[in-house]
Parts: sequence; C-alpha cells; structure tokens
Amino acid sequence: MPLRTALLQSSGRLGQVADNLKALDEAAARAAQAGAGLLVTSELFLTGYALGEQVATLAEPADGPSAQTVADLARRHGLAVLYGYPERDPVTGAVHNSAQLVDREGRALANYRKTHLFGCYEQEQFTPGEATVVQAELDGLRIGILICYDVEFPENVRSHALAGTDLLLVPTAQMHPFQFVAEQMVPVRAFENQMYIAYVNRTGPEAEFEFVGLSCLASPDGATRARAGRGEELVYGEVDPVLLAASREHNPYLRDRRPGLYASLI
Repeated sequence: MPLRTALLQSSGRLGQVADNLKALDEAAARAAQAGAGLLVTSELFLTGYALGEQVATLAEPADGPSAQTVADLARRHGLAVLYGYPERDPVTGAVHNSAQLVDREGRALANYRKTHLFGCYEQEQFTPGEATVVQAELDGLRIGILICYDVEFPENVRSHALAGTDLLLVPTAQMHPFQFVAEQMVPVRAFENQMYIAYVNRTGPEAEFEFVGLSCLASPDGATRARAGRGEELVYGEVDPVLLAASREHNPYLRDRRPGLYASLI
C-alpha cells in the first residue's frame, strides 16, 4: 500500500520554537486529514536556520522537551513525523544539525546528525555527525535520513541504496543560486539509486540567506511525484512499493556495478 507523504515547505519563525511547534501541529492535522501517513519538515525547522550563536542556546537533546511535544502531536494526529532541529549531545555537549523520525505512536525511530556541513556558518556552529547511514522501518518501507548538503555527495546516497533504503528523507535549507539541486540533482539521485527521495526545503529570506523552496518527492523512475513552488506550502506525494519494486527490476544500475574498479574513490 502506498505511503502518502506530506512535505511541509516552510521556514517557520526564526528562534521561536513554541510557534514552530504550533505550526507543525497544525500541519500535522492537515496532513492527517488528507490521508498522509508521514509528514516531513525542512532543515532546522524547530528553531530556524540563520540563528548564529543562538543555535547553541536553543539546542536540545534528542529526547528533550521539543521531542516530547512532537511525539505527542504524532500520536494525536496518527502520523509519523520527521523534523529538523539543533541537537545537543548530553555527554559531549556538542551541537549537531539533526533530524529525528518518530512514528504515529510517538516512538523515536531514528535520529540523524548531518555529516557534511555546508559553508563557514554551519562549520562554526555545528559538529558533524559520523554515521552516514541511519535507517528505520516504517509501514513496510526502509526509511533513510540525510540533511541538505549530504544528498549532494553521490557516495552518501549510494551508501543508502546499498543498505536497502526505499525512501530517503532529506530536510534541507537549499538557498539561491543552487536551485538546480532541487530541480535536477535530486530526481537524478532517485533514479541512479533506485529509491524515493523526499527533499523538503525552507523558503524565503532569512538573514543573509534566500531559500528557494522547490521541495519535491522524486521517484526511482526519475519522475517528480510532487513539487512545491517558492512559497509556504504543504504538498503530497505517494511512495508506492509496487512502483519501486518494478523500477528496481528493470533498472540495472545497482546490479551492474563493479566495485573492484572503484577502490580509488575511498
């Protein structure tokens, strides 16, 4: 049975966690009413992106107060949620750019820390994660998580393909002038790795950044099953296991690989 997936293209309100949690609650209600089983937000949705040093103040552990609020709204609305947030490691104190997936019962399924940090801002404010492939099972699908810049490295997505990821969730903060990533690169990644990719962006101006929107759900046959415009939007697409299986049967990329020739890549 297809998994109806809602993509919440929004930047929320910068630094206003309570307001963003309320917006997430409202979006979850709309998505559930539309029959979605999964809602995906943008990168750092709970706090905003362009926070500077304030990000350290707003960072929370993976099981912190915001996580409890998200778990509650997932239970109330009966759908899984993937949300972006700044995570503080309770042991090391390091701050990570993270995304967490909870199921419709509010149980935490997976937490991913961005491994490839983009630009001086991210490299100054965050510590990179070390686990490239983080997965969970949801409604019979193997779900993987990357964040924004991560998906632009073919090695990351191929690692997920080899680990059996069916649907790759990518909360993002894609900015001008790099909109070709959303328009062209993401559908190609889905095709060459035979998976669905939900790429969910921020939108509009935020400090020195201009986010381009264009969130999409790309499918393994190279098609774009859902596409947002440039503004705030909640769009829907179907992740179909039948289409996925048929596409994998006919597409030879993963079968025709010759790993022995690629040693120089690592």
